[in-house]
Amino acid sequence: HISLIKKSIKECKKTLVSIYINKPQFNNKKDFNKYPRVINKDISLIKDSGIDYLYLPKTKELYSKGINKKININSFKNKLCGKFRKGHFEAVADVIDNYIKIIKPNKIFLGEKDMQQLKIIEDFVKRNHKNTKIVGCKIVREVNGIPYSSRNTLLSINEKIIASKVCKFIRSKKKIIIKNKKLIKSIMKEIYSFGVNKIDYVELLDINKVI
Repeated sequence: HISLIKKSIKECKKTLVSIYINKPQFNNKKDFNKYPRVINKDISLIKDSGIDYLYLPKTKELYSKGINKKININSFKNKLCGKFRKGHFEAVADVIDNYIKIIKPNKIFLGEKDMQQLKIIEDFVKRNHKNTKIVGCKIVREVNGIPYSSRNTLLSINEKIIASKVCKFIRSKKKIIIKNKKLIKSIMKEIYSFGVNKIDYVELLDINKVI
């Protein structure tokens, strides 16, 4: 997240950062309850980064009119992660919609790590908020190759080793898979051999053509 802040400071006159764990976008209570919360550490890092404003909203502020159950987002929501996280992308679009109405930002900086989410939000904001632009920011990775992520802090040492192997393997096979989609099944077998217990999906998409 600090990389997003640095990019905003570089490109904008003023930078506002907000911390808020959006309950509606979680698909189960356990996931929400165990989601990492290090608010004091986050605030310290953010202050040191040189931002102009820090916004810590209450739920009643962001959802003064309640949850928008009729929010309209792209059908790309039904693929990839969307198959397993019903309502997730609608909830993300809803909270961002509320943020925009309150803050009225010129730009919003989002990481490319959640690429499906990024494309869906780009499309949503483009259609509904003409004065706000979504800026995608490059993935920042740990030394072992896996992306920095709040949830990754919950992984055990062994799980991080497995995740690292999967990440490096997929990246090394990227060009080969693009040339031959039929290799995806064999790729999945290889991933299981690393110690992975479950694979939700391995798919190949042209991200520039999904929306």
